[in-house]
Amino acid sequence: MLVSLDIQDFGLIDRQSIEFTAGLNVLTGETGAGKSIIVEALQVALGGRAWTEFIRTGKEKARITAVFEIQPLAALKEKLGAWGISLEEDGMLVMTRELSRNGRHTCRLNGQLVPLSIFREAGQYLVDIHGQHESQSLFNPDRHRDLLDRFAGLWPLRQEVAEIYHRWRELSSRLEELRKNTRDRLHRQDLLAYQVQEIDNAHLSAGEEEALLQERTRLANAEKMTVLAGRCYQALHGGEEGLPAAMDLLGHACRDLEELSRFDPGLTSLSSVLRNVLYQVEDVVRELARYREELEFNPGRLQEVEGRLSRIGELKRKYGNSVEEILRYREQAAAELETLTLAGENMAALEEEVERWAERWQSKAQELSLARREQARLLEEAVMRELADLEMNKVAFQVQFEELKEASAAGRERVEFLISPNPGEPLRPLARIASGGELSRVMLALRAILAGVDELPTLVFDEVDAGIGGRTLVSVAEKLAGLAGHRQVICVTHAPQIASFALTHFSIFKEVLAGKTTTRVKKLDGEERLGELARMLGGHEADTLARDHARHLLEQARLKSARKKIC
Repeated sequence: MLVSLDIQDFGLIDRQSIEFTAGLNVLTGETGAGKSIIVEALQVALGGRAWTEFIRTGKEKARITAVFEIQPLAALKEKLGAWGISLEEDGMLVMTRELSRNGRHTCRLNGQLVPLSIFREAGQYLVDIHGQHESQSLFNPDRHRDLLDRFAGLWPLRQEVAEIYHRWRELSSRLEELRKNTRDRLHRQDLLAYQVQEIDNAHLSAGEEEALLQERTRLANAEKMTVLAGRCYQALHGGEEGLPAAMDLLGHACRDLEELSRFDPGLTSLSSVLRNVLYQVEDVVRELARYREELEFNPGRLQEVEGRLSRIGELKRKYGNSVEEILRYREQAAAELETLTLAGENMAALEEEVERWAERWQSKAQELSLARREQARLLEEAVMRELADLEMNKVAFQVQFEELKEASAAGRERVEFLISPNPGEPLRPLARIASGGELSRVMLALRAILAGVDELPTLVFDEVDAGIGGRTLVSVAEKLAGLAGHRQVICVTHAPQIASFALTHFSIFKEVLAGKTTTRVKKLDGEERLGELARMLGGHEADTLARDHARHLLEQARLKSARKKIC
């Protein structure tokens, strides 16, 4: 239930904390005192629309904090766990909404910042608010269908129908997309097949281009390279035009240095170094000899290399900046080609699957329709009984079904509530026939019926007594008190008959402090409550007759509540 509501700088409220109780809580006060501001603040605290105009004049921010005890609400606790919201040890959920004039409103669940969508979803598990405007929701036939399904316990079946419908529509959309894009898909398949084949025919390999470039350089300069290698060989191994060879000179030097080291052992290391140099030069000479023999001027091979490089260049212009990129493109194209090919092959299978899901929807929707029609009669009887208790015993109420032209997630039919307020008048939609007072009573009757099946712990009624009076008010008061036996009920009212049944009574009033008007909330007990009821009865708080009448109302309400508990 709602444990407390703390409001700061909201509307005409500077700072106010209200602690609610189980059962029936009422808020009363003069017209314009600000009773509906409390309901508006609660709506904002639950994720309702928030305007900067709600912020108190002269302030930059407003804050509303609602504290709920949610221990029995397993579904909400599961949701909070999924969102990563930790619960307080005492099972409390603290919902805080802060409004700012810059439009950057924030939402917190137990101190953790959350998006408005999550904040609002949490609130939907906690409170159902019915005001003069909310009663207009009865004009919407979609709302009627929801109420019937909740009354009949058909929500799980309806969710199953919705899941089947969404899966059916998802598959149908996918099939439609495939059909629509068949020509484009076939063109794309042809292009990809050509591209994959073109790359495959080239037989590319990683690193091939670099190797070809090096080979082309060698082939194009083979003649010059042969000359250079020969000259180097001759310089090292065999002298030219009588010049001594490098190896001969190194050999003489090695022998002389070895002989010199016999006289001076300190030169032994130099002799060893020079001998190693000679060996290395010999290795170079052997390699040059082999290299010179392998060098050849081959115009035919050069032409082949040029042709291969040209082919790689063409593929690079189409598919990538390197052989590696071309090969990667080939893999991607092949994967897409396989997907498109499978899509074409699977179209027939997808058509069959769409048909199967359509048949499943038809079957489940038919099951839901039959159950709705069976339960509609029970709802009609229940509403008629409740309306009779609310002094509307001559009203006829009927649930009408209209087959939809197209399938929907909610089933095959539209549901609409019809009433006839007076005998002899035809049944008509609520929107055409019901007055404001009648709408309030119809809503109250439906809430009374749904109290046993609905999990919402708190119901808020904002001036449910609007447009009704006399004995009907007593009936409405008793109905609200009955509801309060199952749920926490918070009611904004002008009716003393309703206020007399409250377990907790709050007075809303205005006061002017330092030139500023402020709305205040005070919990009433004893004589203060008698005085407020006397005022509501049209007297003065000190009026003895009015106070006696108020005392009588309280006693009557106590006796009726006691009798209901005994029953």
